[in-house]
Amino acid sequence: MNNFAIISDTSCDLRKELRDRFGIADYARGYVHLPDGSAVQGNLDWTEEESNAFFKELSKKTGGYKTATPSIGEVADVIEKQLKEGKDVLCVTLSSGLSGMYGVFTNAARDLKESYPERKIIVVDSMRYSTSEGMVCMLASQYRKEGKTIEETAELLEIKKHRVHQIGWMDDLFYCKKMGRVSNAAAVMGTLVGIKAMADFNHKGMSHVLGKTRGYKNAYRIIVEYMKATGEDLSEQIVFITHTLREEHALEVKRLIEEEINPKEIILSTVGQGSAPNVGPGLVAAFYLGKKASEDLKDETVLFEEILSKL
Repeated sequence: MNNFAIISDTSCDLRKELRDRFGIADYARGYVHLPDGSAVQGNLDWTEEESNAFFKELSKKTGGYKTATPSIGEVADVIEKQLKEGKDVLCVTLSSGLSGMYGVFTNAARDLKESYPERKIIVVDSMRYSTSEGMVCMLASQYRKEGKTIEETAELLEIKKHRVHQIGWMDDLFYCKKMGRVSNAAAVMGTLVGIKAMADFNHKGMSHVLGKTRGYKNAYRIIVEYMKATGEDLSEQIVFITHTLREEHALEVKRLIEEEINPKEIILSTVGQGSAPNVGPGLVAAFYLGKKASEDLKDETVLFEEILSKL
């Protein structure tokens, strides 16, 4: 029987339209602590106005923003809703290299098994965050649609998650470095006008800076060439492009990818509230499936330097 539910967490950055499309039943809501001492549950469906206002406040770098996981009980409540409907549950979580979310889900699943011994609950550590975590959820949806069992889907995700790439830039690594979301933030120190730090995910599930370039024109070119070199069957894929307060640049990346790579579909998205404090304004990145990431991105770093040398 393949009637299992897929759930995730606030960091998957799939808005309602995409959750409905890919059949993501629900998500556990983490918390964002604000400078005034209050806390709100991360919202994947905030309005454009709310998103823009939040990132503009973040850009002041006043500090005081933190993210936190939901409690075991809160996660258990989300999972149990599906169990009560007679469904097995596949959970896809934020990278354990970045957060304790995977552990919270694992503990919630353990507790629920006592009350629902006949149901299957499988937790998959996506080893990714933000849109790349959402891509792992999308893959789970596709495998389920193909008739894969919950066990088969989980096994495939364990293989495919290390093939989910990102390539793009952040105008400022302040936020990632502060929140521990990048493994080698020392590669680019501070904010340098015109300098673009470009990153992919390493085998530990963290953003890893491949190198830096100057100006948008070079950054656009690197995205396209890096995708061509590391992607697999890109013409058959759904590619995501995500930005934070950089729609104009995201649209230009979309145009170039359409012209030179022509994937099956490109989905333009923005970062949700749960990931926002860890990313900050100034992100533009493409997400896609490709070759398995090498250890510490050694091969990809060499490739990046080769592409950069030809610009």
